[in-house]
Amino acid sequence: MRIVIAGGHGQIALRLERLLHARGDEVAGIVRRPEQAGDLLAAGAEPVVCDLESATVEEVARHLEGADAAVFAAGAGPGSGAERKETVDRGAATLFADAAEAAGVRRFLVISAMGADREPPEGTDPVFAAYLRAKGAADADVRARAGLDWTILRPGRLTDDAGTERVRLEESTGRGDVTRDDVAAVLVALLDEPKTAGRTLELIGGDVPVEDAVRDAASS
Repeated sequence: MRIVIAGGHGQIALRLERLLHARGDEVAGIVRRPEQAGDLLAAGAEPVVCDLESATVEEVARHLEGADAAVFAAGAGPGSGAERKETVDRGAATLFADAAEAAGVRRFLVISAMGADREPPEGTDPVFAAYLRAKGAADADVRARAGLDWTILRPGRLTDDAGTERVRLEESTGRGDVTRDDVAAVLVALLDEPKTAGRTLELIGGDVPVEDAVRDAASS
């Protein structure tokens, strides 16, 4: 399988690239800065330099040609302002979805955020509120596309602890922590489970093995 990952230098994306490469998949990661290419090569991924804030749909679609699946793992990141939440967390996600449709890539995974479907509570930090609104708008854009078999994954608070390979994956889990290792493992399992298409799932640490959790989510 060939998978193209937007935001290929992100912490979850690099973990995902390693897992996919280890099992024999062909992986490409879209990055904004050429100096990030070495980290992708070390993870077993082909680096593709392309700025999703300035690229056209046609340019991105060319990078997606021949892919079996696409994963949106990009984000403006900590330290960025509200404006970049809109241009990256929403705008780049919408562009990537448009490009996947144009390239005929149906399987489409999105890493989103818990709380993205709700108006942020009063008193929420303005930049974080902008981030949640941008994620929610991007998710709505993706859901509206009949040409994509999308799955939206909303992890809880991310940690760098070692993965446990045991999670809780449901439409609503409540708040909780989850390791980046386990998020990457769940993404791999979601790629293998087409029956999760059309689902928005929350993810936190739990007691269920990853493959069982994904299979249960697909059948619920």
